[in-house]
Amino acid sequence: MPATRLEQLLRFYKEDPNDPFSLYGLALEYQKSDVNESVQYFDQLLTNFPDYLPAYYHAAKLKASLGKNENALKIYKLGIDLAKSLNERKAQQELQSAYDELVFEME
Repeated sequence: MPATRLEQLLRFYKEDPNDPFSLYGLALEYQKSDVNESVQYFDQLLTNFPDYLPAYYHAAKLKASLGKNENALKIYKLGIDLAKSLNERKAQQELQSAYDELVFEME
């Protein structure tokens, strides 16, 4: 019987816990079934791999969906700053747009 995507990601993480992609994949996969677990993986990812740019957008979106808007804004801002420092204009624009949209919704 083939392993599920979640089982595969858990295996990859066990094999190499220092691979941020495994944590990122787990965080995204858990969004479908266990939001609290997803939050924990995103928090771990942002703490242990702060230069892993793809995590910021999804982590902030998740926090905002849970009503943790201030935390989401902080994550967006950190991602925007990281994208600027890496000269990743597209990611910077996506993060900025999401940030601006959340600020607008909060007003």
